[in-house]
Amino acid sequence: MAETNPNNGKLTQQEVNDICWRACDTFRGVIDGGQYKDYILVMLFIKYISDVWQDHYDDYMRQYNGKVERVERAMKLERFKLPEDASFNALHKVRNADNVGELINIAIEKIETLNRPKLDGVFQNIDFNTEQLGNTKDRNRLLKNLLEDFANPRLDLRPSRIEEDVIGEAYMYLIERFGSDAGKKAGEFYTPSPVRRLVAKLAKPEPGNLICDPTCGSGSLALDTGREVAGGACRLFGQEKNGGTLALAKMNMFLHGVDDAVLEWGDTINDPKLLDEGRLMRFDRVVANPPFSLDKWGAEDAAADIYGRFGRGVPPKSKGDWAFVLHMLATAKRQTGRVVVVVPHGVLFRGAAEGRIREAVIKENLLDAVIGLPEKLFSTAAIPVALMVFDRRREAGGEQEQRKDILFVDASKEFTSGRNQNTLTDANISKIFNAVEAREAVDKFAHLAGFDEVVENGFNMNIPRYVDTFEEEEEIDLAAVQAEIDRLDEELTQTRARLRQHLKELGI
Repeated sequence: MAETNPNNGKLTQQEVNDICWRACDTFRGVIDGGQYKDYILVMLFIKYISDVWQDHYDDYMRQYNGKVERVERAMKLERFKLPEDASFNALHKVRNADNVGELINIAIEKIETLNRPKLDGVFQNIDFNTEQLGNTKDRNRLLKNLLEDFANPRLDLRPSRIEEDVIGEAYMYLIERFGSDAGKKAGEFYTPSPVRRLVAKLAKPEPGNLICDPTCGSGSLALDTGREVAGGACRLFGQEKNGGTLALAKMNMFLHGVDDAVLEWGDTINDPKLLDEGRLMRFDRVVANPPFSLDKWGAEDAAADIYGRFGRGVPPKSKGDWAFVLHMLATAKRQTGRVVVVVPHGVLFRGAAEGRIREAVIKENLLDAVIGLPEKLFSTAAIPVALMVFDRRREAGGEQEQRKDILFVDASKEFTSGRNQNTLTDANISKIFNAVEAREAVDKFAHLAGFDEVVENGFNMNIPRYVDTFEEEEEIDLAAVQAEIDRLDEELTQTRARLRQHLKELGI
């Protein structure tokens, strides 16, 4: 029996995380983390919905005194449907079958079919019967081990046995661990938790907001932003180019109880899917961690963009950073929308087309704050990154129209170091957020630059131009240094004289 939290007798978050991570040992050495994450997360998903289904079934049996017909009617009203032969227990029973991979595929197809549109397309890129998992004998052994890992009696995921949202947190935990494990491939689906929390706080969502992440990955950034709203009274939207990653996002939303999220599959720049009568949808908050300096992002078609996103200029074809920023600005509600985006520092100062776009955006009075973050926050990139905060309340007609300054924050030293990766602590996040809220100068940390100062700098947003972090060196007393040198020279002369005398006495 698992050791449980003595305060409530429930399975703890750490216990669930540890059990799930140990289950990953089944795949290590067979395929890399960028691939086996799909199998682990799908099996965790099946185990969870099966335990929830069983928990609800047992509750109804007690409530209706074992009257099966009434129980079955009640179960039909559940937020998801689970065929009996597609449950985790049913799959565990056939773990020794020669075609166990095929049976798992059939089960997940049934689950998806019965839960459309919530789970539409979730399992389309996962195949438990593929030769990537080895020949038939090896594959059967691997899948048997996987089913037995998740059949661990300690991994009881019924709502009556776990804290609220513990499974959603375990899912995020695994995604983060896979992100660290998978290296550069992780960038497709993973933003470190501290960065997500900071972006979410800076977005400052409000009840009733429509929140969008146009490069949503596994959906965690959108979820964290939604959590900033009391009671979750908001709607989440997202688009993701990678079908497998979008499946993670849909499962992630489902496990966090977000049934009304709208997640679309496609290339946000070249084929935006979040439309309203043929026009780009508008959102109250837009947050994203787009791919850094994406090559071949679609520059050749941008000038003729039917949505008018590139009227300020077309970014260079080898660096798509501003393409994503311009899309985000185009989808933020006029005069009220707020945008927070993670970017490489080059976005702040590169010239040519990017410089012209940056100048246009600043002249429109859309940029509110620039925050430099520490290096090595991402497992996918050792370089430091920055956050750009845009506020459409500052544009003509908005309630912040009179605000013309831009806040610069150098938070490059705000971190706790790790062996391979640095992290932002809660104290670091609070310090950064409070500085943005206060909009006041803080020595060697924050500077509020007026429009004229930005113009003088040629619309270059490089943070060291605005925040002076130079540490004055202690004044050196040159006379004292020279006196010490003279003393040492004299001491050396005396030492050499004594050495020569000793050598003479020895006849050398």
